[in-house]
Amino acid sequence: MPETSAALAEPPPRAAVASEFAPLLRTVKDAGLLGRRQGWYGLTIAGNALALAGVVTGVYMLGESWWVLLLAPVFAVLCARTAFIGHDAGHFQITNNRSTGRVIGLVHGNLLLGLGYGWWNDKHNRHHANPNHIDKDPDVKADVLVWTSGQATDRSGLKRWLTRNQAWLFFPLTLLEGVALKVHSLQNLRTQSLRERLVEAPLLIAHLVAYVTLLLTSMPLGTALVFAAIHQALFGLHLGMAFAPNHKGMEMPDPDGEGWGHLRRQVLTSRNVRGGTLTDWFLGGLNYQIEHHLFPSMPRPNLRLAQPLVRAHCQELGISYAETGLVESYRQALRHMYEVGEPLRVE
Repeated sequence: MPETSAALAEPPPRAAVASEFAPLLRTVKDAGLLGRRQGWYGLTIAGNALALAGVVTGVYMLGESWWVLLLAPVFAVLCARTAFIGHDAGHFQITNNRSTGRVIGLVHGNLLLGLGYGWWNDKHNRHHANPNHIDKDPDVKADVLVWTSGQATDRSGLKRWLTRNQAWLFFPLTLLEGVALKVHSLQNLRTQSLRERLVEAPLLIAHLVAYVTLLLTSMPLGTALVFAAIHQALFGLHLGMAFAPNHKGMEMPDPDGEGWGHLRRQVLTSRNVRGGTLTDWFLGGLNYQIEHHLFPSMPRPNLRLAQPLVRAHCQELGISYAETGLVESYRQALRHMYEVGEPLRVE
């Protein structure tokens, strides 16, 4: 674990990383782990669609009763499943066909979630190219939260208070993440080309209209507002719990140097979360974050199969391979955020 005050790691000599990834890539290819799993994804997409339809049916059946609120957490979990499918489509894990993958992403992102596929995919691909790089990774730029002591020193007013207390506020703030993603998606429409906007905007609007119609035609206004609040808050929390363990508190490459090769850049900045089938399901396969970053187009069910190969290769090269339990992963991420805000608490 790097020191938070430094927040940066020195790159190794360039000659030492020139060909570290190639042998692993050959091994993974020879094992057939980069091949598509379209049958698995077909069943996953169909099962998710049926479950969503079941929740919608239940909402109409129970809408006049406060019991309908019990379906809001279920709806939130299924929406997170939907987001994971859209994520995999963006990485071409489902299909090699770019057009088909985009359609899957638009349906699961824009239409079903109100989350702009084009905006999110561009942002996420930039993160994958340079994880934890403070100048290139949009996920660690200073915003509501900050990730380095250097970012913390520039805070003032409300942002300064947020930084001082960000470790305590992280999970409460994720309750707003679902709504924030929708707002960012709508804002991004202004920067898109006309062709992209003509596709994405109608789908985002269709989602909003369908969501409001579902709630207002199935339950009283007061119940609808409570249902929406629970649903959106738990959806954001679920996403936050899935993404928080992946990189927070891990190495951050030197922004002035490019000495890390692909293998080190992806392995040293990522953290795996160990667990069984339930953990894999809850985190959408993102608990195999190291493997996912090394092979972003690898189908989700193959990530756990690639893990022993990746771990052995890292051990052979003497490269740290970070893996921990779920609770410990949150503790490490929150500790990092706490330490970043420490200078502001001792002034």
